[in-house]
Amino acid sequence: MGDLLLIGIGTGNPDHVTGEAAHALRTADLVLIPRKGADKADLADLRRDICGRILGADGRLVEFDLPVRDALGDYLAGVDAWHDAIAAAWRAAAQRAGRALRGGAGARVALLVWGDPSLYDSSLRIARRLDPMPRVRVVPGITALQALCAAHAIPFNTVGAPVMVTTGRRLRDRGWPEGVDRVAVMLDGGGAFQALDPAGVEIWWGAYLGMDNQVLIQGPLGEVGARILSTRAEARRAHGWIMDVYILHRHGGDTGAAR
Repeated sequence: MGDLLLIGIGTGNPDHVTGEAAHALRTADLVLIPRKGADKADLADLRRDICGRILGADGRLVEFDLPVRDALGDYLAGVDAWHDAIAAAWRAAAQRAGRALRGGAGARVALLVWGDPSLYDSSLRIARRLDPMPRVRVVPGITALQALCAAHAIPFNTVGAPVMVTTGRRLRDRGWPEGVDRVAVMLDGGGAFQALDPAGVEIWWGAYLGMDNQVLIQGPLGEVGARILSTRAEARRAHGWIMDVYILHRHGGDTGAAR
């Protein structure tokens, strides 16, 4: 692997792919397409569709099976081992395909990254585990938070106020972060907001943002929280996977402690 292109492709809508991203994709010798099992086949299909739109029949797509993270034991240790396994899978897939390219010289390899490689995505950290380390180029993409705010027609922040971006795990374990009234939550396995006192809290939730099956719910957390949970569960059953994100805002009162 000579060069590694980490290309942000937005939240699933092919129109989210920027001109810079399309140009970078056209310069790649091969594009790695991860397979995440039958239940998440749609994710690989979306990557193939994007490549087909931009590259036509000229794109060299190389598919590989994405390793599965061990959900047992220590979380951080499990993630660390998982990232090692993914780096090894990238390297093996690129080497197999690269032998036929440029007389065996290092290939320029592209990976399509959901959203943007800088925000709650591990592609950059995984790339640093490659040996030898390729030259890495990052092409930014539209994030899920941008797509969420656009879908609900809301600004990300209130006037002159900070915003905290955190995970569902931290929200569940630690409650509302100190010093902020607006919290964006990513990587929530489902319903971390249930750990909060809903009084005075408003939520803007969305799943499959920018896609044909986009789902949006907004309102007081105490009124719409249960509907979000049931809608999320139904959508996951229907599609086999779900990508969702939400913003919480407190209008006053103390929501700092988890229940």
